[in-house]
Amino acid sequence: MNKSKFRAAATNMETLYRVPFLVLECPNLKLKKPPWVHMPSATTVYALVVVSYFLITGGIIYDVIVEPPSVGSMTDEHGHQRPVAFLAYRVNGQYIMEGLASSFLFTMGGLGSVSYIITLFSV
Repeated sequence: MNKSKFRAAATNMETLYRVPFLVLECPNLKLKKPPWVHMPSATTVYALVVVSYFLITGGIIYDVIVEPPSVGSMTDEHGHQRPVAFLAYRVNGQYIMEGLASSFLFTMGGLGSVSYIITLFSV
């Protein structure tokens, strides 16, 4: 795409965005930030991202909706109950501990990649 077509497309989009503001007027609010609100440190933001990644890859949304048991049990040939870590015969199902174990491994892999990149650029 050449520059003239890009400028024409940008001008058309700017015109489209200006149309609602011809009718509507933005209020002039003078909001002040509370004094206790401050910019979080990079480490805090990184920790929140890692924790949210852990929970999302662990299937927290699935666990809240479906409410599966933490671990399963299966009866062996002698009639004894044995704990089962992985949900058998269901492709889209999981136990809570199964999700957390896989999430732990995903997170450790990601943290290993990040630490490798940090050491690569710190040399």
